[in-house]
Amino acid sequence: MATITPFIEIAGRSVAVYLFIILAIKIFGKKELSQLSVIDLVFILLISNSVQNAMVGPGTTLLGGITAAASLFLINYILKQFLFRDKKVNEWIQGLPVILVHEGKVVEEHLQKEKITHEELDAAVREHGVASVSEVNLAILEVDGNISILSDNYQSHSKRKRRARKDLTGIN
Repeated sequence: MATITPFIEIAGRSVAVYLFIILAIKIFGKKELSQLSVIDLVFILLISNSVQNAMVGPGTTLLGGITAAASLFLINYILKQFLFRDKKVNEWIQGLPVILVHEGKVVEEHLQKEKITHEELDAAVREHGVASVSEVNLAILEVDGNISILSDNYQSHSKRKRRARKDLTGIN
């Protein structure tokens, strides 16, 4: 029994750090999820390094690391199942989509609330093949941090090229 206790402590520490990071992302906003700058990437790397000792403590063995990783996978799976089943908690943690532009008009209070600059919005509009914000019918900050753009003269659906359906099925 004495040999199991350190691993239970590692699992508990890992779950606590995981929940803290989820809460921190919730507090600091969804924009940070998909629009990572160099500064954001360095920040994430440093955060992961800084919490490592808090998760494993003195258990720096291979088994301690595997226990921490397994605990993170397990709590992530449980949280995703919970979010899938409980809409209100899902909305609280992940938020709701936010309208940034409606019929060519920027919704300034939403831009300010989500901490999105006009330059970032303009860049998202251009990425979607639309010349200016005034041509945008609807721009939405999605819960995953991406900005969706709908426009009558929409020139590009995605930056990724998609194969034709017949290529995927093997049917010509």
